Amino acid sequence: MELKWLLCVTLLALGMLAVQAHDMEDDNDIDDVVDIEDDLDDAIEEIEESKSESSAPPPPPKVTYKVPVPTGEVYFAETFDKGTLDGWILSKAKKDDTDDEIAKYDGKWEVQDMKDTRLPGDKGLVLVTRAKHHAISSKLSKPFVFDTKPLIIQYEVNFQNGIECGGAYVKLLSKTPELNLDQFHDKTPYTIMFGPDKCGEDYKLHFIFRHKNPKTGKYEEKHAKRPDADLKNYFTDKKTHLYTLVLNPDNSFEILVDQAVVNSGNLLNDMTPPVNPPREIEDPNDQKPEDWDERPKIPDPDAVKPDDWDEDMDGEWEAPQIANPKCESAPGCGTWQRPMMDNPNYKGKWKPPMIDNVNYQGIWKPRKIPNPDFFEDLEPFKMTPFSAVGLELWSMTSDIFFDNFIICTERAVADEWANDGWGLKKAADGAAEPGVVGQMMAAAEERPWLWVVYILTVALPVFLVVLFCCSGKKQTSAAEYKKTDAPQPDVMNEEKEEEKDKGDKEEEEEEETNDEKLEEKQKSDADIGSASQEEEEEEEEEEEDRKHASEEEETVNRSPRNRKPRRD
Repeated sequence: MELKWLLCVTLLALGMLAVQAHDMEDDNDIDDVVDIEDDLDDAIEEIEESKSESSAPPPPPKVTYKVPVPTGEVYFAETFDKGTLDGWILSKAKKDDTDDEIAKYDGKWEVQDMKDTRLPGDKGLVLVTRAKHHAISSKLSKPFVFDTKPLIIQYEVNFQNGIECGGAYVKLLSKTPELNLDQFHDKTPYTIMFGPDKCGEDYKLHFIFRHKNPKTGKYEEKHAKRPDADLKNYFTDKKTHLYTLVLNPDNSFEILVDQAVVNSGNLLNDMTPPVNPPREIEDPNDQKPEDWDERPKIPDPDAVKPDDWDEDMDGEWEAPQIANPKCESAPGCGTWQRPMMDNPNYKGKWKPPMIDNVNYQGIWKPRKIPNPDFFEDLEPFKMTPFSAVGLELWSMTSDIFFDNFIICTERAVADEWANDGWGLKKAADGAAEPGVVGQMMAAAEERPWLWVVYILTVALPVFLVVLFCCSGKKQTSAAEYKKTDAPQPDVMNEEKEEEKDKGDKEEEEEEETNDEKLEEKQKSDADIGSASQEEEEEEEEEEEDRKHASEEEETVNRSPRNRKPRRD
Protein backbone atom coordinates (compact mmCIF):
# COMPACT_ATOMS: atom_id res chain seq x y z
CA MET A 1 0.00 0.00 0.00
CA GLU A 2 2.81 2.44 0.87
CA LEU A 3 4.39 1.89 -2.56
CA LYS A 4 1.06 2.57 -4.25
CA TRP A 5 0.46 5.89 -2.53
CA LEU A 6 4.08 6.96 -2.94
CA LEU A 7 3.82 6.43 -6.69
CA CYS A 8 0.55 8.37 -6.87
CA VAL A 9 1.93 11.34 -4.90
CA THR A 10 5.14 11.34 -6.97
CA LEU A 11 3.22 11.36 -10.25
CA LEU A 12 0.95 14.17 -9.06
CA ALA A 13 3.92 16.23 -7.84
CA LEU A 14 5.82 15.78 -11.11
CA GLY A 15 2.79 16.90 -13.13
CA MET A 16 2.25 20.03 -11.06
CA LEU A 17 5.94 20.95 -11.02
CA ALA A 18 6.13 20.53 -14.81
CA VAL A 19 3.17 22.91 -15.28
CA GLN A 20 4.76 25.34 -12.81
CA ALA A 21 8.11 25.31 -14.65
CA HIS A 22 6.40 25.88 -18.01
CA ASP A 23 4.46 28.90 -16.70
CA MET A 24 7.53 30.43 -15.01
CA GLU A 25 9.52 30.13 -18.23
CA ASP A 26 6.84 31.93 -20.27
CA ASP A 27 5.71 34.66 -17.86
CA ASN A 28 8.45 34.88 -15.14
CA ASP A 29 5.66 34.47 -12.64
CA ILE A 30 6.97 33.98 -9.09
CA ASP A 31 3.70 34.02 -7.21
CA ASP A 32 2.47 30.88 -9.04
CA VAL A 33 4.98 28.76 -7.12
CA VAL A 34 3.21 29.51 -3.88
CA ASP A 35 -0.15 28.66 -5.45
CA ILE A 36 1.14 25.33 -6.83
CA GLU A 37 2.68 24.40 -3.51
CA ASP A 38 -0.64 25.12 -1.83
CA ASP A 39 -2.45 23.02 -4.43
CA LEU A 40 0.05 20.20 -3.95
CA ASP A 41 -0.48 20.29 -0.19
CA ASP A 42 -4.23 20.15 -0.73
CA ALA A 43 -3.84 17.23 -3.14
CA ILE A 44 -1.65 15.31 -0.70
CA GLU A 45 -4.20 15.92 2.06
CA GLU A 46 -6.96 14.60 -0.20
CA ILE A 47 -4.87 11.50 -1.00
CA GLU A 48 -4.22 10.88 2.69
CA GLU A 49 -7.94 11.22 3.38
CA SER A 50 -8.82 8.81 0.59
CA LYS A 51 -6.11 6.45 1.84
CA SER A 52 -7.60 6.38 5.29
CA GLU A 53 -11.04 5.84 3.80
CA SER A 54 -9.84 3.02 1.52
CA SER A 55 -7.97 1.33 4.34
CA ALA A 56 -11.15 1.14 6.38
CA PRO A 57 -12.78 -2.33 6.30
CA PRO A 58 -15.59 -2.71 3.75
CA PRO A 59 -19.12 -2.79 5.11
CA PRO A 60 -20.49 -6.28 5.77
CA PRO A 61 -22.37 -7.86 2.85
CA LYS A 62 -26.11 -7.54 2.85
CA VAL A 63 -26.56 -11.16 1.74
CA THR A 64 -28.00 -13.26 4.58
CA TYR A 65 -27.33 -16.99 4.66
CA LYS A 66 -30.17 -19.44 4.86
CA VAL A 67 -29.77 -23.21 4.93
CA PRO A 68 -30.79 -24.69 1.54
CA VAL A 69 -33.79 -27.00 1.58
CA PRO A 70 -34.52 -29.45 -1.29
CA THR A 71 -37.64 -28.56 -3.26
CA GLY A 72 -38.30 -32.06 -4.60
CA GLU A 73 -37.34 -35.72 -4.27
CA VAL A 74 -33.66 -36.29 -3.55
CA TYR A 75 -31.52 -39.37 -2.88
CA PHE A 76 -28.93 -37.42 -0.95
CA ALA A 77 -28.61 -33.83 0.34
CA GLU A 78 -25.98 -32.51 2.73
CA THR A 79 -25.15 -28.91 3.78
CA PHE A 80 -23.02 -29.62 6.93
CA ASP A 81 -24.66 -26.60 8.56
CA LYS A 82 -25.54 -28.65 11.62
CA GLY A 83 -21.80 -28.43 12.40
CA THR A 84 -21.17 -32.16 12.90
CA LEU A 85 -20.20 -35.22 10.88
CA ASP A 86 -23.39 -37.06 11.80
CA GLY A 87 -24.25 -39.55 9.07
CA TRP A 88 -20.67 -39.72 7.76
CA ILE A 89 -18.32 -42.64 8.39
CA LEU A 90 -14.53 -42.30 8.60
CA SER A 91 -12.66 -45.17 6.97
CA LYS A 92 -10.39 -47.40 9.07
CA ALA A 93 -8.97 -49.28 6.12
CA LYS A 94 -5.43 -49.50 4.78
CA LYS A 95 -4.29 -49.23 1.20
CA ASP A 96 -2.82 -52.31 -0.40
CA ASP A 97 0.69 -52.30 -1.88
CA THR A 98 1.67 -49.25 0.19
CA ASP A 99 4.15 -48.68 2.98
CA ASP A 100 2.62 -49.10 6.42
CA GLU A 101 3.64 -45.56 7.37
CA ILE A 102 1.30 -44.02 4.81
CA ALA A 103 -1.12 -46.88 4.14
CA LYS A 104 -3.67 -45.84 6.77
CA TYR A 105 -6.57 -43.58 5.94
CA ASP A 106 -5.75 -41.30 8.84
CA GLY A 107 -6.26 -37.97 7.11
CA LYS A 108 -8.33 -35.56 9.18
CA TRP A 109 -11.82 -34.29 8.26
CA GLU A 110 -13.69 -31.48 10.04
CA VAL A 111 -16.80 -29.34 9.62
CA GLN A 112 -15.69 -25.70 9.54
CA ASP A 113 -16.57 -22.25 8.30
CA MET A 114 -14.87 -21.30 5.09
CA LYS A 115 -11.83 -19.05 5.42
CA ASP A 116 -12.73 -15.38 4.88
CA THR A 117 -16.39 -16.35 4.71
CA ARG A 118 -18.91 -13.66 3.85
CA LEU A 119 -21.84 -15.84 4.87
CA PRO A 120 -21.75 -16.45 8.65
CA GLY A 121 -23.44 -19.73 9.49
CA ASP A 122 -22.49 -21.46 6.23
CA LYS A 123 -20.34 -24.48 7.05
CA GLY A 124 -18.75 -27.23 4.99
CA LEU A 125 -16.67 -30.41 5.08
CA VAL A 126 -12.94 -29.64 5.12
CA LEU A 127 -10.05 -31.93 4.25
CA VAL A 128 -7.72 -30.58 6.94
CA THR A 129 -4.40 -32.40 6.60
CA ARG A 130 -1.93 -32.78 3.76
CA ALA A 131 0.21 -35.67 2.49
CA LYS A 132 -2.18 -38.25 3.96
CA HIS A 133 -4.86 -40.59 2.70
CA HIS A 134 -8.41 -39.45 3.41
CA ALA A 135 -11.59 -41.49 3.12
CA ILE A 136 -15.10 -40.63 4.31
CA SER A 137 -18.53 -41.75 3.08
CA SER A 138 -22.25 -41.54 3.74
CA LYS A 139 -25.25 -43.64 2.73
CA LEU A 140 -28.02 -42.40 0.42
CA SER A 141 -31.59 -42.22 1.66
CA LYS A 142 -32.27 -45.03 -0.80
CA PRO A 143 -30.21 -46.68 -3.56
CA PHE A 144 -30.21 -45.02 -6.94
CA VAL A 145 -31.40 -47.32 -9.74
CA PHE A 146 -30.78 -46.35 -13.36
CA ASP A 147 -34.09 -46.69 -15.14
CA THR A 148 -36.12 -43.95 -16.85
CA LYS A 149 -35.02 -40.88 -14.93
CA PRO A 150 -31.81 -38.84 -15.25
CA LEU A 151 -29.06 -38.86 -12.66
CA ILE A 152 -27.87 -35.47 -11.36
CA ILE A 153 -25.01 -35.15 -8.90
CA GLN A 154 -23.90 -31.70 -7.77
CA TYR A 155 -21.58 -30.26 -5.11
CA GLU A 156 -19.27 -27.33 -4.32
CA VAL A 157 -15.48 -27.20 -3.96
CA ASN A 158 -13.17 -24.43 -2.81
CA PHE A 159 -9.38 -24.90 -2.93
CA GLN A 160 -8.80 -22.39 -0.13
CA ASN A 161 -5.00 -22.74 -0.30
CA GLY A 162 -4.86 -23.48 -4.00
CA ILE A 163 -3.87 -26.99 -5.02
CA GLU A 164 -0.44 -28.48 -5.71
CA CYS A 165 -1.27 -32.12 -6.33
CA GLY A 166 -4.48 -33.84 -5.39
CA GLY A 167 -8.13 -34.30 -6.19
CA ALA A 168 -11.58 -33.26 -5.02
CA TYR A 169 -13.69 -35.84 -6.86
CA VAL A 170 -16.49 -37.96 -5.43
CA LYS A 171 -17.29 -41.64 -5.88
CA LEU A 172 -20.78 -43.10 -6.10
CA LEU A 173 -20.21 -46.44 -4.36
CA SER A 174 -21.88 -49.43 -6.01
CA LYS A 175 -24.59 -51.31 -4.16
CA THR A 176 -23.05 -54.67 -3.35
CA PRO A 177 -23.38 -57.14 -0.47
CA GLU A 178 -19.74 -56.55 0.36
CA LEU A 179 -20.04 -52.76 0.73
CA ASN A 180 -18.71 -51.75 4.14
CA LEU A 181 -18.20 -48.01 4.59
CA ASP A 182 -16.01 -48.58 7.61
CA GLN A 183 -13.50 -50.24 5.23
CA PHE A 184 -13.89 -47.81 2.33
CA HIS A 185 -10.65 -47.67 0.30
CA ASP A 186 -9.33 -47.18 -3.24
CA LYS A 187 -10.41 -50.67 -4.39
CA THR A 188 -13.99 -50.34 -3.17
CA PRO A 189 -16.26 -50.80 -6.22
CA TYR A 190 -17.85 -47.62 -7.51
CA THR A 191 -20.28 -46.87 -10.31
CA ILE A 192 -19.28 -43.28 -11.17
CA MET A 193 -16.34 -41.07 -10.28
CA PHE A 194 -16.78 -37.36 -10.92
CA GLY A 195 -14.95 -34.12 -10.06
CA PRO A 196 -11.77 -32.05 -10.34
CA ASP A 197 -8.25 -33.44 -10.08
CA LYS A 198 -4.78 -31.98 -10.55
CA CYS A 199 -1.29 -33.39 -10.87
CA GLY A 200 1.57 -31.11 -11.96
CA GLU A 201 0.21 -28.86 -14.70
CA ASP A 202 -2.46 -31.35 -15.74
CA TYR A 203 -5.90 -30.00 -14.77
CA LYS A 204 -8.66 -32.59 -15.08
CA LEU A 205 -12.38 -32.86 -14.58
CA HIS A 206 -13.12 -36.56 -14.31
CA PHE A 207 -16.20 -38.40 -15.46
CA ILE A 208 -15.54 -42.14 -15.26
CA PHE A 209 -18.09 -44.94 -15.06
CA ARG A 210 -17.51 -48.64 -14.59
CA HIS A 211 -19.26 -50.71 -17.25
CA LYS A 212 -20.06 -54.38 -16.76
CA ASN A 213 -19.30 -56.69 -19.67
CA PRO A 214 -22.54 -58.69 -20.18
CA LYS A 215 -20.60 -61.70 -21.50
CA THR A 216 -17.72 -61.93 -19.07
CA GLY A 217 -19.20 -60.09 -16.11
CA LYS A 218 -16.02 -58.06 -15.70
CA TYR A 219 -16.00 -54.31 -15.14
CA GLU A 220 -14.03 -51.84 -17.22
CA GLU A 221 -13.53 -48.11 -16.62
CA LYS A 222 -14.81 -45.80 -19.36
CA HIS A 223 -13.39 -42.25 -19.38
CA ALA A 224 -15.12 -39.26 -20.92
CA LYS A 225 -13.19 -37.17 -23.42
CA ARG A 226 -11.26 -34.19 -22.03
CA PRO A 227 -13.12 -30.86 -21.89
CA ASP A 228 -12.13 -28.22 -24.42
CA ALA A 229 -12.44 -25.49 -21.78
CA ASP A 230 -9.44 -24.20 -19.82
CA LEU A 231 -9.89 -25.50 -16.27
CA LYS A 232 -6.86 -23.90 -14.60
CA ASN A 233 -8.71 -20.94 -13.13
CA TYR A 234 -11.08 -23.19 -11.16
CA PHE A 235 -8.08 -24.61 -9.29
CA THR A 236 -6.19 -21.36 -8.67
CA ASP A 237 -8.64 -18.51 -7.99
CA LYS A 238 -9.52 -19.72 -4.44
CA LYS A 239 -13.23 -19.26 -5.12
CA THR A 240 -16.12 -21.66 -4.58
CA HIS A 241 -17.11 -23.49 -7.76
CA LEU A 242 -20.17 -25.61 -8.47
CA TYR A 243 -19.65 -28.97 -10.24
CA THR A 244 -22.62 -30.71 -11.86
CA LEU A 245 -22.96 -33.97 -13.79
CA VAL A 246 -26.20 -34.68 -15.69
CA LEU A 247 -26.60 -38.20 -17.09
CA ASN A 248 -29.71 -38.90 -19.21
CA PRO A 249 -31.49 -42.18 -20.07
CA ASP A 250 -30.76 -41.56 -23.79
CA ASN A 251 -27.03 -41.97 -22.94
CA SER A 252 -26.25 -38.27 -23.34
CA PHE A 253 -24.34 -36.40 -20.62
CA GLU A 254 -23.39 -32.89 -19.66
CA ILE A 255 -20.70 -31.61 -17.30
CA LEU A 256 -21.16 -28.12 -15.92
CA VAL A 257 -19.01 -25.78 -13.82
CA ASP A 258 -20.79 -22.84 -12.22
CA GLN A 259 -23.91 -23.79 -14.22
CA ALA A 260 -22.06 -23.45 -17.55
CA VAL A 261 -21.51 -26.52 -19.80
CA VAL A 262 -17.81 -27.36 -20.21
CA ASN A 263 -18.17 -30.86 -21.67
CA SER A 264 -20.90 -32.99 -23.22
CA GLY A 265 -21.28 -36.14 -25.25
CA ASN A 266 -22.76 -39.61 -25.48
CA LEU A 267 -21.85 -42.77 -23.59
CA LEU A 268 -21.76 -44.78 -26.81
CA ASN A 269 -19.55 -42.43 -28.84
CA ASP A 270 -17.46 -40.27 -26.50
CA MET A 271 -15.92 -42.66 -24.01
CA THR A 272 -12.47 -44.28 -24.02
CA PRO A 273 -12.27 -47.19 -24.51
CA PRO A 274 -15.60 -47.56 -26.30
CA VAL A 275 -18.44 -49.24 -24.46
CA ASN A 276 -19.01 -51.83 -27.19
CA PRO A 277 -16.12 -53.87 -28.65
CA PRO A 278 -15.63 -54.25 -32.46
CA ARG A 279 -17.54 -56.98 -34.29
CA GLU A 280 -14.36 -58.34 -35.89
CA ILE A 281 -10.78 -58.63 -34.75
CA GLU A 282 -7.52 -59.69 -36.42
CA ASP A 283 -6.85 -63.41 -36.36
CA PRO A 284 -3.99 -63.83 -33.86
CA ASN A 285 -3.01 -67.12 -35.56
CA ASP A 286 -2.70 -65.74 -39.07
CA GLN A 287 0.89 -65.38 -40.43
CA LYS A 288 2.32 -63.61 -43.48
CA PRO A 289 3.25 -66.01 -46.34
CA GLU A 290 6.93 -66.18 -47.21
CA ASP A 291 6.33 -65.21 -50.86
CA TRP A 292 4.20 -62.16 -49.94
CA ASP A 293 5.59 -59.24 -51.93
CA GLU A 294 5.16 -55.86 -50.12
CA ARG A 295 7.44 -53.91 -52.51
CA PRO A 296 5.40 -51.28 -54.43
CA LYS A 297 8.38 -50.55 -56.75
CA ILE A 298 11.41 -52.58 -57.84
CA PRO A 299 14.60 -51.83 -59.89
CA ASP A 300 14.09 -52.20 -63.64
CA PRO A 301 15.54 -55.64 -64.50
CA ASP A 302 16.06 -54.62 -68.16
CA ALA A 303 18.07 -51.48 -67.44
CA VAL A 304 21.79 -51.50 -68.52
CA LYS A 305 24.54 -49.17 -67.30
CA PRO A 306 25.74 -46.84 -70.10
CA ASP A 307 29.27 -47.48 -71.40
CA ASP A 308 30.42 -43.95 -70.65
CA TRP A 309 29.25 -44.10 -67.04
CA ASP A 310 32.37 -43.34 -64.96
CA GLU A 311 32.14 -44.74 -61.50
CA ASP A 312 35.41 -46.51 -60.99
CA MET A 313 37.12 -45.52 -57.82
CA ASP A 314 40.10 -48.03 -57.99
CA GLY A 315 43.10 -48.24 -60.37
CA GLU A 316 45.55 -51.00 -61.27
CA TRP A 317 46.96 -53.19 -58.52
CA GLU A 318 50.11 -51.98 -56.83
CA ALA A 319 52.31 -53.57 -54.23
CA PRO A 320 51.88 -52.23 -50.70
CA GLN A 321 54.33 -49.58 -49.61
CA ILE A 322 56.85 -49.84 -46.77
CA ALA A 323 59.00 -47.23 -45.06
CA ASN A 324 62.33 -46.56 -46.87
CA PRO A 325 65.14 -47.05 -44.31
CA LYS A 326 67.38 -44.62 -46.22
CA CYS A 327 64.88 -41.80 -45.64
CA GLU A 328 65.25 -41.85 -41.88
CA SER A 329 68.26 -39.49 -41.95
CA ALA A 330 67.77 -37.80 -45.34
CA PRO A 331 66.00 -34.42 -45.37
CA GLY A 332 62.94 -34.02 -47.55
CA CYS A 333 62.56 -37.73 -48.04
CA GLY A 334 59.23 -39.56 -47.90
CA THR A 335 56.52 -41.22 -49.94
CA TRP A 336 55.48 -39.13 -52.86
CA GLN A 337 51.79 -38.97 -53.67
CA ARG A 338 50.23 -37.66 -56.80
CA PRO A 339 47.86 -34.73 -56.01
CA MET A 340 44.15 -35.49 -56.39
CA MET A 341 41.47 -33.50 -58.27
CA ASP A 342 37.71 -33.88 -58.83
CA ASN A 343 36.75 -36.21 -61.64
CA PRO A 344 34.73 -34.11 -64.14
CA ASN A 345 33.16 -37.29 -65.55
CA TYR A 346 32.03 -38.70 -62.19
CA LYS A 347 28.30 -39.53 -62.18
CA GLY A 348 28.05 -41.51 -58.96
CA LYS A 349 27.19 -45.13 -58.50
CA TRP A 350 24.85 -46.32 -61.20
CA LYS A 351 21.49 -47.70 -60.19
CA PRO A 352 18.73 -49.01 -62.40
CA PRO A 353 15.56 -46.91 -62.43
CA MET A 354 12.59 -47.96 -60.27
CA ILE A 355 9.41 -49.30 -61.91
CA ASP A 356 6.07 -50.48 -60.56
CA ASN A 357 6.17 -53.95 -59.13
CA VAL A 358 3.72 -56.07 -61.11
CA ASN A 359 3.73 -58.61 -58.27
CA TYR A 360 2.95 -56.08 -55.52
CA GLN A 361 0.35 -57.49 -53.12
CA GLY A 362 0.06 -54.58 -50.63
CA ILE A 363 0.95 -54.40 -46.95
CA TRP A 364 0.06 -57.67 -45.33
CA LYS A 365 -2.46 -57.70 -42.51
CA PRO A 366 -3.93 -60.61 -40.61
CA ARG A 367 -7.33 -61.63 -41.76
CA LYS A 368 -10.41 -60.60 -39.81
CA ILE A 369 -12.40 -63.05 -37.81
CA PRO A 370 -15.57 -62.61 -35.74
CA ASN A 371 -14.81 -61.24 -32.30
CA PRO A 372 -15.62 -63.99 -29.83
CA ASP A 373 -16.05 -61.34 -27.07
CA PHE A 374 -18.36 -59.12 -29.07
CA PHE A 375 -21.49 -57.75 -27.45
CA GLU A 376 -23.68 -54.74 -28.10
CA ASP A 377 -24.98 -52.73 -25.17
CA LEU A 378 -27.18 -49.93 -26.49
CA GLU A 379 -28.17 -48.79 -23.01
CA PRO A 380 -24.95 -48.12 -21.09
CA PHE A 381 -26.93 -45.61 -19.01
CA LYS A 382 -28.32 -48.57 -17.08
CA MET A 383 -25.32 -48.88 -14.82
CA THR A 384 -24.84 -50.69 -11.53
CA PRO A 385 -27.04 -49.11 -8.83
CA PHE A 386 -25.18 -47.22 -6.09
CA SER A 387 -26.11 -46.70 -2.46
CA ALA A 388 -23.46 -44.37 -0.96
CA VAL A 389 -21.33 -41.35 -1.79
CA GLY A 390 -17.68 -41.21 -0.73
CA LEU A 391 -14.53 -39.06 -0.87
CA GLU A 392 -11.31 -41.09 -1.14
CA LEU A 393 -8.48 -38.60 -1.70
CA TRP A 394 -4.77 -37.99 -1.44
CA SER A 395 -3.71 -34.35 -1.41
CA MET A 396 -0.51 -32.37 -0.96
CA THR A 397 -2.61 -29.31 -0.08
CA SER A 398 -4.76 -28.82 3.00
CA ASP A 399 -8.07 -27.08 3.70
CA ILE A 400 -10.07 -28.26 0.68
CA PHE A 401 -13.67 -27.16 1.32
CA PHE A 402 -16.69 -29.27 0.21
CA ASP A 403 -20.30 -28.23 0.57
CA ASN A 404 -23.92 -28.70 -0.51
CA PHE A 405 -23.97 -32.22 -1.98
CA ILE A 406 -27.17 -33.26 -3.74
CA ILE A 407 -28.16 -36.30 -5.80
CA CYS A 408 -31.53 -36.12 -7.55
CA THR A 409 -33.32 -36.73 -10.83
CA GLU A 410 -34.87 -33.33 -11.62
CA ARG A 411 -32.87 -30.46 -13.09
CA ALA A 412 -35.12 -27.85 -11.50
CA VAL A 413 -34.46 -29.29 -8.03
CA ALA A 414 -30.69 -29.16 -8.58
CA ASP A 415 -30.86 -25.59 -9.94
CA GLU A 416 -32.93 -24.38 -7.00
CA TRP A 417 -30.50 -26.05 -4.58
CA ALA A 418 -27.60 -24.35 -6.40
CA ASN A 419 -29.25 -20.94 -6.18
CA ASP A 420 -29.84 -21.30 -2.43
CA GLY A 421 -26.27 -22.46 -1.77
CA TRP A 422 -23.64 -21.58 -4.32
CA GLY A 423 -25.75 -18.68 -5.58
CA LEU A 424 -25.68 -17.02 -2.14
CA LYS A 425 -21.89 -17.40 -1.97
CA LYS A 426 -21.54 -15.82 -5.39
CA ALA A 427 -23.85 -12.94 -4.44
CA ALA A 428 -21.97 -12.34 -1.18
CA ASP A 429 -18.64 -12.32 -3.01
CA GLY A 430 -20.04 -9.88 -5.55
CA ALA A 431 -21.37 -7.55 -2.85
CA ALA A 432 -17.97 -7.35 -1.17
CA GLU A 433 -15.88 -7.49 -4.34
CA PRO A 434 -14.24 -4.18 -5.30
CA GLY A 435 -14.93 -2.42 -8.58
CA VAL A 436 -12.62 -2.40 -11.58
CA VAL A 437 -10.26 0.10 -9.94
CA GLY A 438 -10.22 -1.90 -6.74
CA GLN A 439 -9.47 -5.10 -8.62
CA MET A 440 -6.59 -3.40 -10.44
CA MET A 441 -5.18 -2.12 -7.16
CA ALA A 442 -5.55 -5.55 -5.56
CA ALA A 443 -3.73 -7.14 -8.49
CA ALA A 444 -0.94 -4.58 -8.15
CA GLU A 445 -0.61 -5.42 -4.46
CA GLU A 446 0.36 -8.97 -5.45
CA ARG A 447 2.43 -7.86 -8.47
CA PRO A 448 3.97 -4.41 -7.78
CA TRP A 449 5.35 -4.13 -11.30
CA LEU A 450 1.77 -3.54 -12.47
CA TRP A 451 1.98 -0.01 -11.03
CA VAL A 452 4.49 0.86 -13.74
CA VAL A 453 2.08 -0.49 -16.36
CA TYR A 454 -0.81 1.51 -14.90
CA ILE A 455 1.25 4.74 -14.90
CA LEU A 456 2.43 4.26 -18.49
CA THR A 457 -0.96 3.26 -19.88
CA VAL A 458 -3.35 5.43 -17.85
CA ALA A 459 -1.77 8.11 -15.70
CA LEU A 460 0.93 9.26 -18.13
CA PRO A 461 -1.47 10.09 -21.03
CA VAL A 462 -3.76 11.97 -18.62
CA PHE A 463 -0.78 13.88 -17.25
CA LEU A 464 0.34 14.86 -20.78
CA VAL A 465 -3.16 16.04 -21.71
CA VAL A 466 -3.34 18.20 -18.57
CA LEU A 467 0.16 19.54 -19.24
CA PHE A 468 -0.59 20.65 -22.79
CA CYS A 469 -4.01 22.04 -21.90
CA CYS A 470 -2.63 24.13 -19.02
CA SER A 471 0.58 25.34 -20.68
CA GLY A 472 -0.86 28.26 -22.74
CA LYS A 473 -0.06 31.96 -22.20
CA LYS A 474 -1.47 33.21 -18.94
CA GLN A 475 -2.91 36.73 -18.58
CA THR A 476 -1.27 38.29 -15.55
CA SER A 477 -3.44 40.51 -13.39
CA ALA A 478 -2.38 44.11 -12.52
CA ALA A 479 -1.99 43.21 -8.85
CA GLU A 480 0.82 40.75 -9.71
CA TYR A 481 3.04 43.60 -11.04
CA LYS A 482 3.48 45.16 -7.63
CA LYS A 483 6.89 43.44 -7.18
CA THR A 484 8.42 44.41 -10.54
CA ASP A 485 9.06 47.61 -12.56
CA ALA A 486 8.24 45.98 -15.83
CA PRO A 487 5.47 47.80 -17.70
CA GLN A 488 2.07 46.20 -17.70
CA PRO A 489 0.90 44.85 -21.03
CA ASP A 490 -2.17 47.13 -21.01
CA VAL A 491 -0.06 50.29 -20.26
CA MET A 492 2.43 49.45 -22.96
CA ASN A 493 -0.33 48.99 -25.49
CA GLU A 494 -1.93 52.30 -24.52
CA GLU A 495 1.39 54.19 -24.91
CA LYS A 496 1.97 52.70 -28.32
CA GLU A 497 -1.54 53.67 -29.42
CA GLU A 498 -1.05 57.26 -28.13
CA GLU A 499 2.27 57.61 -29.96
CA LYS A 500 0.68 56.33 -33.13
CA ASP A 501 -2.25 58.75 -32.79
CA LYS A 502 0.16 61.64 -32.13
CA GLY A 503 2.22 60.85 -35.22
CA ASP A 504 -0.90 60.63 -37.37
CA LYS A 505 -2.05 64.05 -36.04
CA GLU A 506 1.32 65.71 -36.80
CA GLU A 507 1.25 64.36 -40.34
CA GLU A 508 -2.22 65.79 -40.88
CA GLU A 509 -1.13 69.22 -39.54
CA GLU A 510 1.96 69.24 -41.76
CA GLU A 511 -0.15 68.44 -44.82
CA GLU A 512 -2.53 71.31 -43.97
CA THR A 513 0.41 73.78 -43.60
CA ASN A 514 1.87 72.76 -46.95
CA ASP A 515 -1.50 73.27 -48.59
CA GLU A 516 -1.78 76.78 -47.12
CA LYS A 517 1.74 77.71 -48.28
CA LEU A 518 0.96 76.45 -51.74
CA GLU A 519 -2.17 78.57 -51.93
CA GLU A 520 -0.29 81.67 -50.69
CA LYS A 521 2.47 81.13 -53.24
CA GLN A 522 -0.02 80.78 -56.04
CA LYS A 523 -1.69 84.00 -54.91
CA SER A 524 1.63 85.90 -54.63
CA ASP A 525 2.68 84.63 -58.04
CA ALA A 526 -0.44 86.13 -59.48
CA ASP A 527 0.34 89.51 -57.81
CA ILE A 528 3.98 89.55 -58.93
CA GLY A 529 2.94 88.84 -62.50
CA SER A 530 1.83 92.51 -62.78
CA ALA A 531 5.20 93.95 -61.45
CA SER A 532 7.74 95.52 -63.79
CA GLN A 533 10.64 93.69 -65.37
CA GLU A 534 13.12 96.00 -63.60
CA GLU A 535 12.13 94.72 -60.17
CA GLU A 536 12.70 91.16 -61.34
CA GLU A 537 16.17 91.96 -62.54
CA GLU A 538 17.06 93.66 -59.23
CA GLU A 539 15.93 90.64 -57.35
CA GLU A 540 18.02 88.36 -59.54
CA GLU A 541 21.11 90.47 -58.89
CA GLU A 542 20.53 90.41 -55.15
CA GLU A 543 20.15 86.66 -55.28
CA GLU A 544 23.45 86.25 -57.11
CA ASP A 545 25.25 88.42 -54.53
CA ARG A 546 23.96 86.32 -51.66
CA LYS A 547 25.03 83.13 -53.41
CA HIS A 548 28.51 84.52 -54.04
CA ALA A 549 28.92 85.55 -50.41
CA SER A 550 27.93 82.15 -49.13
CA GLU A 551 30.51 80.44 -51.38
CA GLU A 552 33.30 82.64 -50.03
CA GLU A 553 32.29 81.92 -46.46
CA GLU A 554 32.35 78.16 -47.12
CA THR A 555 35.87 78.43 -48.61
CA VAL A 556 37.17 80.21 -45.54
CA ASN A 557 35.69 77.58 -43.20
CA ARG A 558 37.44 74.76 -45.08
CA SER A 559 40.89 76.37 -44.61
CA PRO A 560 43.19 74.32 -42.21
CA ARG A 561 43.92 77.37 -40.16
CA ASN A 562 40.36 77.72 -39.15
CA ARG A 563 40.03 74.09 -37.90
CA LYS A 564 40.03 73.41 -34.17
CA PRO A 565 42.77 71.15 -32.78
CA ARG A 566 41.63 67.62 -31.79
CA ARG A 567 41.92 66.61 -28.17
CA ASP A 568 43.13 63.14 -27.43
